[in-house]
Amino acid sequence: MSIKSILAIPFAKQIATKFYKKSNNAVKVQQEVFENLITNAKGTVFGKDHNFSSIKSYEDFKKQVPIRDYEALKPYVEKVVAGESNILWKGIPLYFAKTSGTTSGAKYIPLTKESMPTHISAARNSLLLYIAETNKASFVNGKMIFLQGSPELNEKNGIKIGRLSGISAHYVPQYLIKNRLPSWETNCIEDWETKVEAIVDETINEDMTLISGIPSWVQMYFEKLIERTGKKVGEIFPNFNLFVYGGVNFEPYRNKFEDLIGRKVDTIELYPASEGFIAFQDSQNERGMMLLVDNGMFYEFIPSEEFFDENPTRISLANVKVGVNYVLILNTNAGLWGYNIGDTIEFLSVNPPRIRVTGRIKHFISAFGEHVIGKEVEQAINENTVNTNIIITEFTVAPQITPENGLPYHEWFIEFENKPENLNDFAIKLDTSMQKQNSYYLDLIEGKILQPLKITAIEKGGFNSYMKSVGKLGGQNKVPRLSNDRKIANELSKFKLK
Repeated sequence: MSIKSILAIPFAKQIATKFYKKSNNAVKVQQEVFENLITNAKGTVFGKDHNFSSIKSYEDFKKQVPIRDYEALKPYVEKVVAGESNILWKGIPLYFAKTSGTTSGAKYIPLTKESMPTHISAARNSLLLYIAETNKASFVNGKMIFLQGSPELNEKNGIKIGRLSGISAHYVPQYLIKNRLPSWETNCIEDWETKVEAIVDETINEDMTLISGIPSWVQMYFEKLIERTGKKVGEIFPNFNLFVYGGVNFEPYRNKFEDLIGRKVDTIELYPASEGFIAFQDSQNERGMMLLVDNGMFYEFIPSEEFFDENPTRISLANVKVGVNYVLILNTNAGLWGYNIGDTIEFLSVNPPRIRVTGRIKHFISAFGEHVIGKEVEQAINENTVNTNIIITEFTVAPQITPENGLPYHEWFIEFENKPENLNDFAIKLDTSMQKQNSYYLDLIEGKILQPLKITAIEKGGFNSYMKSVGKLGGQNKVPRLSNDRKIANELSKFKLK
């Protein structure tokens, strides 16, 4: 072991001790974060508009601050983008993380001098807690790759603008600079296919030990490596033993990855967002990710089944329950208040608070009142592919309301690496899993309102071709697991396996 890896272990254990002390006192720590946020924002325009000086408790806060999405917060954000100071948070932001919005075009998410360090420390701590638990630190000696957006930044009214992953590239610790790939020049390539080829060029002869990125795009990188060498990824990189990912549930990809790598590797799941680094997997032995309770954010939760009600239940961490699907609401030291990030989560434990992401509040199917969510379709896939030879590259689900024949149904668009021997039998198994999980769906099947789901097999590379056709190939882009309309389905139908 090198000096770097030897020193990493005691340092990691020290960080882990501090981390778990806070996680095991999560409600108290969240109250402290809440009070700090309110105190620091009293003098802002938002704080004055919402009478922060009178807020003494969370109950007061709920009365003063409504739930908002980006569109509702946009009038304040526009003032910040224009260069005005003390609008949502003290001073002006260091950066804007630019993301694509579905209704508002580009979204500008502020990153402040208080919030930016929390993104960096959370990413670091996810690796340190892995080291503390496993005593595996040798990966720090090899090369590490982070598949991400371009680090090139623009500027508007004195504030730098870029993608969060690109901004984060400016904060790589000095001790990791020599270990990090790809090069700055390669990272700046905008065209994803060109970029992946360049990354293969730079890494193919290196000692890669850690690889990180959204699974679908790392998969593309792995396939290019195999295409070049004719070898499995684990053979090309014999010391590669840690895959770090975020953005989507990894389980539907696991079989495919193990096939591409040729063996199992340890994995760490992250839950970063432009709005804040929310959670990460802290253990190889526990399910879910630990909610980061001291990371500059005060969390609120609304049961997803009530979210569109006029007066939904709105609670803090003190009152959450295991197994309930919640819409996650953020209040942050970047100036987001009562902010609906759009994600839904479920608690696997409350003390300490471990969660899993269950989907998006806007990504569901309820064309007939079935209320199907992402977690359910992913679980159906997992149940029926684990310990089989079936390998799925990508999938999404949409309702077929007006079929040419018979009752409506859910159409599952699946790109297979290894198809089931009998596609109809596989569809029946998936449908059975859905009926077990979702009583509304079961009632609709039994009541002859819906017929069982149908699978449309997509040609190899079809999902990537679709993403390229809509300008979302690579980077942080992901295919939604669920749509309540046929917009994606109609485009994917062009890539139907013939």
